[in-house]
Amino acid sequence: MSWGTELWDQFDNLEKHTQWGIDILEKYIKFVKERTEIELNYAKQLRNLSKKYQPKKNSKEEEEYKYTSCKAFLSTLNEMNDYAGQHEVISENMTSQITVELARYVQELKQERKSHFLEGRKAQQHIETCWKQLETSKRRFERDCKEADRAQQYFEKMDADINVTKADVEKARQQAQIRHQMAEDSKADYSSILQKFNREQHEYYRTHIPNIFQKIQEMEERRILRIGESMKTYAEVDRQVIPIIGKCLDGIVKAADSIDQKNDSQLVIEAYKSGFEPPGDIDFEDYTQPMKRTLSENSLSNSRGEGKSEVKFGGKSKGKLWPFIKKNKLSLKLGATPEDFSNLPPEQRRKKLQQKVDELNKEIQKEMDQRDAITKMKDVYLKNPQMGDPASLDHKLVEVGQNIEKLRLEAQKFESWLAEVEGRLPARSEQARRQSGMYDAQNTPPVNNCAQDRESSPDGSYTEEQSQESEVKVLATDFDDEFDDEEPLPAIGTCRALYTFEGQNEGTISVAEGETLYVIEEDKGDGWTRIRRNEDEEGYVPTSYVEVYLDKNAKGAKTYI
Repeated sequence: MSWGTELWDQFDNLEKHTQWGIDILEKYIKFVKERTEIELNYAKQLRNLSKKYQPKKNSKEEEEYKYTSCKAFLSTLNEMNDYAGQHEVISENMTSQITVELARYVQELKQERKSHFLEGRKAQQHIETCWKQLETSKRRFERDCKEADRAQQYFEKMDADINVTKADVEKARQQAQIRHQMAEDSKADYSSILQKFNREQHEYYRTHIPNIFQKIQEMEERRILRIGESMKTYAEVDRQVIPIIGKCLDGIVKAADSIDQKNDSQLVIEAYKSGFEPPGDIDFEDYTQPMKRTLSENSLSNSRGEGKSEVKFGGKSKGKLWPFIKKNKLSLKLGATPEDFSNLPPEQRRKKLQQKVDELNKEIQKEMDQRDAITKMKDVYLKNPQMGDPASLDHKLVEVGQNIEKLRLEAQKFESWLAEVEGRLPARSEQARRQSGMYDAQNTPPVNNCAQDRESSPDGSYTEEQSQESEVKVLATDFDDEFDDEEPLPAIGTCRALYTFEGQNEGTISVAEGETLYVIEEDKGDGWTRIRRNEDEEGYVPTSYVEVYLDKNAKGAKTYI
């Protein structure tokens, strides 16, 4: 089965068919391209949908997501975001593996088709030229033969006429011979051209056209095979993401299974429990007595009359619930929220106060860590003046110390309110006293003495020394061992910069993302790691900016997994 032998006379139809094949291929490319756009739009819409229903930060919605059903819904939103990512992967893979590749192949196919049909047209033009030459030679031979016949007839007529002179007869005879010779020459030329044309025609139909059509057939079969392979790739791209999409759906199912209705019910109790006891029975008031009626202490009217009395929490308070409710509603209407949350029921007030105390403790600890880091940096400057000016950090220490004191007083205030709500004395709890003692022990020292009055402990914290002897001991031992100018500290490992850090402050060092450096002192809890680029360049960088690889054989090295 060969186009060259079976379709030798269908040049024009083959040209139309191959062009149709290219059009089909371009149509398939357009189809895949539109599919990729649909996938991208679908992924974008899914992401927007997931983002739309995400809880807003620092809003009431964020508090609602403590319930297991809301957590499951949040997990569903996150899984849908990953689900959208897989549709983006489908779009990217179809674009790179199908659309781009087929577009390039179509251009190559058009060039190949053009060259094949150009070669066929040249062969056609050549055989048509040979045919025209044959026709011209044939007509000339026919004309010369007719001229020779007429000349011969004229000579015979002249020779038979007795009135014609001998010279005229001779002239007619010579003209007949010339015409006859011309006819013979035309015959020979016509025969030669005919033989040549037959050879060219045989080559054209038996060799040239079959070869050209065979190449066109192979080209068309490659096109058909290529579009089939692209369809397989189309299906494979979808199949590759099915496991990940399945994991996303499994994540949604797992989130749904994690919903605990009992736990949510308990959270509702914790969220709205007031801490009050239900109101007691209302006593009967006997109006039949002539004496002045007395109102029961537990009656509703008496409760209203004592609206200004202080509400007592923790025990049975008959009739005392109503004034509290009125006060609460009034506060809500005015939009005023007391600092001590006295507008809330006892249980809710206790939770709010406890939350506030925890937040203040975290802020205090954060400020203390910052103070310790600045103090350590100042100690470094004192031992290595070339790294920076110690006095430049004094105002920061003062500012941080003031912040700590302010936060500590604020925490004490809320702790006293919390103790009051919990039915204790105004004095702070044992935990609060211990926390306060920690604040007192780490209070801001005098600025001028901070570097000399502190000692570095293994965990990176600082304690104040009471004697000059201790100060001398610290300066002579710990700091001399830690910051020895004469002998560089040995490297205890390496690190790789995760982000670019511009070391603008004194004592810090700039690093570029991906850069590898030596670690000479690991983070001691202050958030800074000491590194070295070479013998002359060393300094501190934030620990969160580098990934540390400590040498297990190095002295004092910790093991990280």
